[in-house]
Amino acid sequence: MKKIHFHNADTSYILKNKRLISSWITSTIKDEVRQLAEISYIFCTDDYLLKINQEHLNHDTYTDIITFDYTEDGIISSEIYISVDRVKENAKNLSIAALDEMHRVIIHGVLHLCGYKDKSEKQAKTMRTKEDYYLRKRDF
Repeated sequence: MKKIHFHNADTSYILKNKRLISSWITSTIKDEVRQLAEISYIFCTDDYLLKINQEHLNHDTYTDIITFDYTEDGIISSEIYISVDRVKENAKNLSIAALDEMHRVIIHGVLHLCGYKDKSEKQAKTMRTKEDYYLRKRDF
């Protein structure tokens, strides 16, 4: 049974190399000395994620990712919503490939599940360092 699932909510976005990405995510979780139960990635639009942000987090702002963490006893379980619109816009603003930014956001959610935060400047720096480390470990 697959432990990592990829779905679309209101977009036709197609993530390439799902099997390799799943292996990369699983390897990251193992490297962080965690166990995986299940992660569902849901790709959506800005408007879809904004509504989730408003309804569940009381934030009235666009975001690229929202991670709902259902982890119990250290075993990772989650729904991760990613705005394809926001990822593409961020990639454009950063002058990087949209796929590279998508991979960064995907692993960013995993790192949150592994206990990393990004609220303070120091936490954000640690998070970025970890993202870079795991992005370099991609073999696809």
